Amino acid sequence: MKLVKSLGVFRRPISTYSIVAIDKKEGLMGVAVQSHWFSVGSVVPWVEAGVGVVATQSIAEISYGVLGLLLMKNGKTPEQTLKALTAVDPNSEVRQVAMLSADGKIATFTGKNCIPEAGHITGENFSVQANLMTSKEVWPAMASAFSKTNGNLVEKMIASLEAAETAGGDIRGRQSAAIVVVRTKASNEPWKDKVLDLRVEDHPNPVFELKRLVRIHNAYEHANRGDEFMAVGNISGAMREYEYAAKEA
Repeated sequence: MKLVKSLGVFRRPISTYSIVAIDKKEGLMGVAVQSHWFSVGSVVPWVEAGVGVVATQSIAEISYGVLGLLLMKNGKTPEQTLKALTAVDPNSEVRQVAMLSADGKIATFTGKNCIPEAGHITGENFSVQANLMTSKEVWPAMASAFSKTNGNLVEKMIASLEAAETAGGDIRGRQSAAIVVVRTKASNEPWKDKVLDLRVEDHPNPVFELKRLVRIHNAYEHANRGDEFMAVGNISGAMREYEYAAKEA
């Protein structure tokens, strides 16, 4: 209880939908989220390479992110971590939290007092969760989109957000979105372990804008690789990467 109190109680009404997911072959895991709330990316997603990722929302308590990562880093499973934190939280029934560890274990909790429509689905390598939605079709649509979309982890998570919007999304509308992706195995170069960190703070169509930013990010990644090839005299490799960059931009 002291741990939770030491960080204070954070009660922003982050009514939203999000996904936590992992791709074990890529060695990546992440969180993607959208809400009718300013700067949702500063509240909901919490990540640490080699440890796990957390999405904390509804009447959001930030300490679930901070302490969740700390407990998982010290060997607790997501299920053990989530049970421990809800057990000492007197307001746990208004929380919605998903936790995923670097080995792919997942635990999700939707409190019985989360504003409807609210719920979650946990599937292979992912969990989707939503509250204050227009219908109960939102999170099943997210789960289906993630499972059926061909592509890398980022593409599948973005598809899940898009499916939520198509199914009705947040009953209040749209405002901000974010996606954060880190490596499942931490390196000795932590600045390389966060591979994507993008936010749309305030926008009339945040998921669309987030997808555009991902595309621009990819273009710059290809351009950077092109520069690296050029620096060592690999002209054909550089031109190939520059062409990829031009297609993405």
